[in-house]
Amino acid sequence: MSAGDASVTKPVPVPDEVTAPFWEAANRGVLAIQHCRACERYIHPPAAVCPECQYPDLGFREVSGRARVYTHTVVRDNVTQGFAADEPYVIGIIELVEQERLVLVANVVNVAPEDVSIGMPLRVTFERLNDEIALPQFEPDEGD
Repeated sequence: MSAGDASVTKPVPVPDEVTAPFWEAANRGVLAIQHCRACERYIHPPAAVCPECQYPDLGFREVSGRARVYTHTVVRDNVTQGFAADEPYVIGIIELVEQERLVLVANVVNVAPEDVSIGMPLRVTFERLNDEIALPQFEPDEGD
Protein backbone atom coordinates (compact mmCIF):
# COMPACT_ATOMS: atom_id res chain seq x y z
CA MET A 1 0.00 0.00 0.00
CA SER A 2 1.43 3.38 -0.95
CA ALA A 3 1.36 6.52 1.20
CA GLY A 4 -1.15 8.11 -1.18
CA ASP A 5 -3.55 5.12 -1.25
CA ALA A 6 -7.10 6.50 -0.92
CA SER A 7 -8.35 3.24 0.67
CA VAL A 8 -6.29 3.83 3.83
CA THR A 9 -8.24 5.39 6.70
CA LYS A 10 -7.21 8.67 8.24
CA PRO A 11 -5.43 8.65 11.59
CA VAL A 12 -7.81 9.32 14.48
CA PRO A 13 -6.91 11.54 17.46
CA VAL A 14 -6.46 9.70 20.75
CA PRO A 15 -7.77 11.74 23.69
CA ASP A 16 -5.74 11.77 26.89
CA GLU A 17 -6.41 13.06 30.39
CA VAL A 18 -5.80 16.68 29.39
CA THR A 19 -7.48 16.71 25.96
CA ALA A 20 -10.50 14.47 26.69
CA PRO A 21 -12.93 17.37 27.46
CA PHE A 22 -12.07 19.00 24.11
CA TRP A 23 -12.86 15.77 22.22
CA GLU A 24 -15.97 15.01 24.29
CA ALA A 25 -17.39 18.45 23.43
CA ALA A 26 -16.47 18.07 19.75
CA ASN A 27 -18.25 14.71 19.73
CA ARG A 28 -21.40 16.60 20.80
CA GLY A 29 -20.89 19.19 18.04
CA VAL A 30 -19.57 21.86 20.41
CA LEU A 31 -16.24 23.68 20.29
CA ALA A 32 -14.94 23.93 23.87
CA ILE A 33 -11.57 25.48 24.60
CA GLN A 34 -9.56 25.14 27.79
CA HIS A 35 -9.81 28.22 30.01
CA CYS A 36 -7.79 29.43 33.00
CA ARG A 37 -9.94 30.27 36.01
CA ALA A 38 -7.27 32.64 37.38
CA CYS A 39 -6.24 34.87 34.47
CA GLU A 40 -9.25 34.23 32.21
CA ARG A 41 -7.09 33.23 29.21
CA TYR A 42 -8.16 30.58 26.73
CA ILE A 43 -5.53 27.91 26.12
CA HIS A 44 -5.06 25.76 23.03
CA PRO A 45 -3.74 23.18 22.69
CA PRO A 46 -4.87 22.02 26.14
CA ALA A 47 -2.18 22.02 28.83
CA ALA A 48 -1.74 20.82 32.42
CA VAL A 49 -1.17 24.38 33.71
CA CYS A 50 -1.87 27.82 32.28
CA PRO A 51 1.11 28.93 30.18
CA GLU A 52 0.30 32.57 31.05
CA CYS A 53 0.09 32.46 34.87
CA GLN A 54 1.01 28.84 35.73
CA TYR A 55 -2.35 28.27 37.47
CA PRO A 56 -3.24 24.56 37.51
CA ASP A 57 -7.05 24.83 37.89
CA LEU A 58 -8.23 24.83 34.30
CA GLY A 59 -11.61 24.10 32.80
CA PHE A 60 -13.22 24.09 29.38
CA ARG A 61 -15.67 26.67 28.04
CA GLU A 62 -17.87 26.54 25.00
CA VAL A 63 -16.86 29.16 22.45
CA SER A 64 -18.79 30.62 19.53
CA GLY A 65 -16.99 28.68 16.81
CA ARG A 66 -16.49 31.92 14.89
CA ALA A 67 -12.99 32.48 13.58
CA ARG A 68 -10.84 33.80 10.77
CA VAL A 69 -8.04 32.41 8.64
CA TYR A 70 -4.78 33.55 10.21
CA THR A 71 -2.75 31.76 7.54
CA HIS A 72 -3.13 28.65 5.40
CA THR A 73 -1.59 26.28 2.89
CA VAL A 74 -3.05 24.07 0.19
CA VAL A 75 -2.00 20.42 0.24
CA ARG A 76 -1.92 18.95 -3.24
CA ASP A 77 0.32 15.91 -2.74
CA ASN A 78 0.17 14.49 0.78
CA VAL A 79 2.41 11.57 1.69
CA THR A 80 0.50 10.87 4.94
CA GLN A 81 -1.67 7.77 4.66
CA GLY A 82 -5.43 8.34 4.53
CA PHE A 83 -5.57 11.82 2.98
CA ALA A 84 -5.16 11.19 -0.76
CA ALA A 85 -8.92 11.25 -1.44
CA ASP A 86 -9.17 14.75 0.07
CA GLU A 87 -6.56 16.40 -2.18
CA PRO A 88 -6.36 19.25 -2.73
CA TYR A 89 -7.30 20.48 0.74
CA VAL A 90 -6.61 23.50 2.90
CA ILE A 91 -4.87 23.34 6.27
CA GLY A 92 -5.32 26.56 8.17
CA ILE A 93 -4.09 28.26 11.26
CA ILE A 94 -7.48 29.38 12.51
CA GLU A 95 -7.78 32.26 15.01
CA LEU A 96 -10.90 32.16 17.17
CA VAL A 97 -12.70 35.47 17.76
CA GLU A 98 -12.70 35.00 21.54
CA GLN A 99 -9.06 35.94 22.00
CA GLU A 100 -6.15 37.28 19.97
CA ARG A 101 -3.64 34.52 19.08
CA LEU A 102 -6.04 31.75 20.19
CA VAL A 103 -5.39 29.44 17.26
CA LEU A 104 -6.19 25.92 16.14
CA VAL A 105 -4.80 23.97 13.22
CA ALA A 106 -7.74 22.70 11.18
CA ASN A 107 -8.92 22.12 7.66
CA VAL A 108 -10.91 24.79 5.85
CA VAL A 109 -13.72 22.94 4.09
CA ASN A 110 -16.71 23.57 1.82
CA VAL A 111 -14.78 26.11 -0.24
CA ALA A 112 -12.45 25.87 -3.23
CA PRO A 113 -8.81 26.03 -2.06
CA GLU A 114 -8.12 29.03 -4.33
CA ASP A 115 -10.96 30.96 -2.65
CA VAL A 116 -9.47 30.76 0.86
CA SER A 117 -7.79 33.97 1.98
CA ILE A 118 -6.13 35.40 5.07
CA GLY A 119 -8.72 37.11 7.24
CA MET A 120 -11.61 35.11 5.75
CA PRO A 121 -14.45 34.73 8.30
CA LEU A 122 -15.13 31.13 9.31
CA ARG A 123 -17.39 29.06 11.54
CA VAL A 124 -16.80 25.65 13.03
CA THR A 125 -18.26 22.47 11.59
CA PHE A 126 -17.42 18.90 12.54
CA GLU A 127 -16.24 15.89 10.55
CA ARG A 128 -17.36 12.64 12.15
CA LEU A 129 -14.41 10.19 12.12
CA ASN A 130 -16.06 7.46 14.20
CA ASP A 131 -18.60 7.06 17.03
CA GLU A 132 -16.32 8.79 19.55
CA ILE A 133 -14.39 11.40 17.55
CA ALA A 134 -15.69 14.38 15.61
CA LEU A 135 -12.96 16.59 14.21
CA PRO A 136 -13.44 20.38 14.28
CA GLN A 137 -13.10 21.87 10.80
CA PHE A 138 -13.93 25.37 9.61
CA GLU A 139 -16.04 26.60 6.71
CA PRO A 140 -16.77 30.07 5.31
CA ASP A 141 -19.09 32.14 7.48
CA GLU A 142 -21.28 34.15 5.16
CA GLY A 143 -22.89 35.94 8.11
CA ASP A 144 -26.34 35.57 9.63
